[in-house]
Amino acid sequence: MLVRAHENGVKKIVCIGTSHEDSLAARDFAEAHNDVYWTYGIHPEHASGVLSDVSNSGSRRSLPSPWAAGANPRLASLRTLLRSDISTTPSSKLVAIGEVGLDYHYEGYDRDAQIKLFREMLELARDNDLPVSFHVREAFDDFFEIVKDFPEVRGVVHSFTDSKKVLKRILNETDYFVGVNGLATYSTLPTPPLERIVLETDAPFLTPVPFRGIINECAYIRNIAEWLSEKLGEDFSTIERETTKNAERLYRI
Repeated sequence: MLVRAHENGVKKIVCIGTSHEDSLAARDFAEAHNDVYWTYGIHPEHASGVLSDVSNSGSRRSLPSPWAAGANPRLASLRTLLRSDISTTPSSKLVAIGEVGLDYHYEGYDRDAQIKLFREMLELARDNDLPVSFHVREAFDDFFEIVKDFPEVRGVVHSFTDSKKVLKRILNETDYFVGVNGLATYSTLPTPPLERIVLETDAPFLTPVPFRGIINECAYIRNIAEWLSEKLGEDFSTIERETTKNAERLYRI
């Protein structure tokens, strides 16, 4: 997949963490490959379980869960890890916190747990001067209220799937970028202005046309850029240049 990505002009890749263990796997993968970066994130679907997690791995390559028994505050060990990584590594490959946020789509979600976890992740981003990859689904009212308390945090609203009205609020009330992925190629979602777009995959999901039905991968970013070129009436080279500039500005890579 890395070879195919490079063959299609993808030169830098950010592996997104969606759980504690998944984030560490992303870290190890990034450390093993040039031009691959990682994020630390806990998806809101894990909020209820992670806040009561008492596991603790003794492995040298696995830091203890930040919610391990006795952790006070819960994020103390995680803050220490991230600060160590950033301060001791001249070119740290940790580039963001995410994906984190709120998801009220399914029945039985624990709203309070999601909000608590989201705030803690925002604190982590603020304290380490890292951007955030936001996951927000059917929860934008709470989202806007919470991020008002963290005006210094920059970020991207990953895989935006809401209305023109909500997109307008993002553009007018925040400085966040908006993630555009394969979903845009087969839906009627509103399209953000080019200066606020970051291209993404959400792999292995949301595979763009014409590859629907198979696993998504980074090589298909080119297809999303080609679709966006037609949609906005811009040259492909312009889409390539501007979205790359946006991503490099966001992640500082």
